[in-house]
Amino acid sequence: MDNFELTKVAGAVLAALLLIFGAKTVIEMRSESRSVVVGYALPGAEPAAAAESADKAAAESKDTAAVGKTAEAGAPADGKADAASAPAADAPAAEGGADVVALLAKASADNGKGAFSKCKSCHVVEKGKASTVGPNLWGVVNRPKGSYEGFKYSEAMKAKGGEWTFENLSAFLRNPKGYVAGTKMVFAGIKDPTEEADVIAYLATLADTPVPLPK
Repeated sequence: MDNFELTKVAGAVLAALLLIFGAKTVIEMRSESRSVVVGYALPGAEPAAAAESADKAAAESKDTAAVGKTAEAGAPADGKADAASAPAADAPAAEGGADVVALLAKASADNGKGAFSKCKSCHVVEKGKASTVGPNLWGVVNRPKGSYEGFKYSEAMKAKGGEWTFENLSAFLRNPKGYVAGTKMVFAGIKDPTEEADVIAYLATLADTPVPLPK
């Protein structure tokens, strides 16, 4: 092989190398140009967001402080809630039934007898008859509580004490468990004052000498 041919071979190899490395360089340049992010972050954006958060936190702190001062200003000096603004507590069961007693002057024993039919499943009213589920109610008005012979009263009823006055009968018939906590009476009570007055008027007749109603 003469010098001319060697020169041609060397030139071909050099051209091939230039083609290979030139193509690689072009490809890398294109890849780098595609990965470049256009634009830039605005300076001071993060500090501005931080300042906004700080302002918001300060505003919330002021609101909380204002609410605390308002609540403190509305509370009495001794720290107790104002009785006028506090919700009223549930009143205990009344020991008397003066509102129903006031209706007895116009109460109807006949109507009361009809209303008493709902009580017959537990009580008898004939003189001398043995008690059933509940005590015999013959002569119940002004009778001592828990005293009918032969009936097993609850300890709560025996401990209640006193007599079955009109007021006490009214309080018991309105809310048995509220008047005697622990009573065996399962009846929920008579909620209509007029009906309750009529029943009491009927009970007053269940005696050798009926108990006169208040005028």
